[in-house]
Amino acid sequence: MSDDIVIRAENVSKRYRLSHLAGQDTLGESLHHLARLAWRRVRCNTRLQREDFWALRDVNFEIKRGEVVGIIGRNGAGKSTLLKILSRITGPTTGRIMLQGRAASLLEVGTGFHPDLTGRDNIYLNGAILGMSRAEIRRKFDEIVAFAEVERFLDTPVKRYSSGMYVRLAFSVAAHLEPEILIIDEVLAVGDAAFQKKCLGKINQVSRDAGRTVIFVSHNLGVVANLCGRAIFMENGRVKFAGQAGEVVASYIRSGDHAGGEVAWPPEDPRAGNNRVRLHRARIVTEGRISHDVPIDRDVFIEYEFAVHTPDLTLTSSIHLFDKHGACVLSSGPGNSTPSVGIYRDRVRLPANFLNDGLYSVSIILITDSARIEIHLTDAITFTVHETGAGRNEFTGTIIGCIRPKLDWQNTAIT
Repeated sequence: MSDDIVIRAENVSKRYRLSHLAGQDTLGESLHHLARLAWRRVRCNTRLQREDFWALRDVNFEIKRGEVVGIIGRNGAGKSTLLKILSRITGPTTGRIMLQGRAASLLEVGTGFHPDLTGRDNIYLNGAILGMSRAEIRRKFDEIVAFAEVERFLDTPVKRYSSGMYVRLAFSVAAHLEPEILIIDEVLAVGDAAFQKKCLGKINQVSRDAGRTVIFVSHNLGVVANLCGRAIFMENGRVKFAGQAGEVVASYIRSGDHAGGEVAWPPEDPRAGNNRVRLHRARIVTEGRISHDVPIDRDVFIEYEFAVHTPDLTLTSSIHLFDKHGACVLSSGPGNSTPSVGIYRDRVRLPANFLNDGLYSVSIILITDSARIEIHLTDAITFTVHETGAGRNEFTGTIIGCIRPKLDWQNTAIT
């Protein structure tokens, strides 16, 4: 492996063997039956069935020293399995991973922490797990504590920490103890916005100034597009597309496109709700028809239908609109309501000559009782705004910006 390549994956696959009992309908029934078998030590007619599940299949990529690489994909795409193999928590079934340098991983909140030890003790414990000497940890100790903002609770057992405090301390240890490779899963989503910004700045610093390599998994496409130079889009355990971060994010959003501009979710889909509130369908409407292709000089309507199954809920409905780079263009909703049991449709108009040309994705959020998130369906539906030539005044280049409103301009001669 050449000196500038610090991570190489060659034909990496990971298989898990799933076992279940034939004739058992639920997990509880299966566990109960297994307990009875163990207790009685008798043979029975129930057979143990095995099924192979490939979490990763033939994954190949190379990452250079000092790169910040994002890994994106929907839930179940294999992202976390890949990070566990990179972190050597588990090994691949076939293929191999080659790492050049010391790797530090932050995959779950509190990984490597002992709940009964204090924050101070866990800094030394976690540092030792990451392969640091005591002298090295001592030299960085004050920086770690200051960055994590846990000075007041340093001698408190971490089992009394909030999840945000956990992740602040865990990230601070991993980032300050100078690993050559830093592997980060979605745990930064636990922290508050100010600390997330601080962490992203630190990631930029360690890659730019110290030449360290960062692998970053996130569902926040805007962060991936802005923070990472390259990205890997995973789907069904395989690498679907790898390249420049902006191009990969656009490919990911485009993969969620729904032909005809309408999508419906089956009643059993857990992403679409629960027994209180359930999302049925969403559509894009322009010029009186359903379409995912919208002329820039025409109004576009975003509609979604949902069912309320529980009476007397205080319901807040809203959408988040993202551009092809994952940046949030706007957030809007009709406000709070207390609907009776029934099926409802929310509809919002985005005026003509408001959005720039390009690809957009819509996330739908339904919240009850002011704080309970019932549904947060990211990339629920996508649509494309296309150029018609109107209002360009003969300019044929790319017009930057998320929005491109027609504003009231005046041109007056003053001499």
